Amino acid sequence: MHKVLKLNEISGAVSDVFQSHGFELVKECKAPDAIMLRSFDMHGYAVPESVLCVGRAGAGVNNIPTAEYAEKGIVVFNTPGANANAVKELVLCALLLCGRKITDGIAWAQSLAGKGAEVPKCVESGKKAFAGGEITGKTLGVVGLGAIGARVANAAVELGMKVIGYDPYISIDAAWTLNHNVQKETDLNALLSKCDYVTLHIPYLPSTKGTINAETIAKMKDGANLINCSRGELAVNADVIAAIKSGKLNRYVTDFPCEELLGIENIITIPHLGASTEEAEDNCARMAAQEIVDFVENGNVTNSVNFPNCKSARSGKVRITVFHKNVKNMISSISDLIAKEGINIGSFNSQSGGSMAYTILDLDENVPDATVDKIRKLENIVRVRVIK
Repeated sequence: MHKVLKLNEISGAVSDVFQSHGFELVKECKAPDAIMLRSFDMHGYAVPESVLCVGRAGAGVNNIPTAEYAEKGIVVFNTPGANANAVKELVLCALLLCGRKITDGIAWAQSLAGKGAEVPKCVESGKKAFAGGEITGKTLGVVGLGAIGARVANAAVELGMKVIGYDPYISIDAAWTLNHNVQKETDLNALLSKCDYVTLHIPYLPSTKGTINAETIAKMKDGANLINCSRGELAVNADVIAAIKSGKLNRYVTDFPCEELLGIENIITIPHLGASTEEAEDNCARMAAQEIVDFVENGNVTNSVNFPNCKSARSGKVRITVFHKNVKNMISSISDLIAKEGINIGSFNSQSGGSMAYTILDLDENVPDATVDKIRKLENIVRVRVIK
């Protein structure tokens, strides 16, 4: 039975996936086949040599040393899109929190405790202080049109908003899912200048750090609203605070609280609730489990963040999978060794990305252990598996 070590508590939704394939999710194991986690920090973690892959039940992998694991031939999976609906719904909530002084009003209403029969009268006389505006008819800018951004854009159209999307790297699949009423913008500054609301849905990378800063805020409409349910580092907090205090920005809603953002009027900090729904946790766990099973059983790589995706249906008697550096003549070197044994390669699939590559070979008969050892000893080979 294959053992999967969990480093965090994982949704029970994985049970059907694992049990039907003879996998067991355990809290302790010295030599697991795979690891599954959510937020556990694996930097500095002594990963067992037996581990073939790591499944992150979520999209972000900042807590996993993906490059280090690639050098060891350990595939790291994530679950893009599994929590997209949950985050989308929180963003819609944030839109309403920006447009109307809901949080302020709730806090004020709670302060009326103890006034007894006077509460209704106080409410009617005091509610005018919390009047706001409607989002219908306003313009929303969606920065990033991936699984979450596309859903937010489509939902906002249905709510009667004018929606402008910006994503220079939009995939064909994502483009097909967009409502035809979503306008496309090729320049971020142009989008910022047109929108009453701006919501961020881009990954946190060195190139995207501080995307929202004093310079980009200056391009925004006076009194615009900013929503950040992607990563806190996408915005320069000091610049956002200054814009809020000056009135340049009306409200900032973020799912990433930090000390400097707390207690500031018109900044609403949500305690990282984007994917915190039972449904999202189930979806992420189930997807990660499926990725782990397919890789351990078949060597297929889907949704990896440190190796290229490479997947094919099983054929032949035995399958060999090879992680190797993305250099010339690797495939021919591997296939030559197999051909010398008179073994036919029924099919193969090889994909590369960056410095790494991955090759799947289905053979018509068993390959001698000595030949597998020769493949392992080739220069630039990272890891070799034989799957029967």
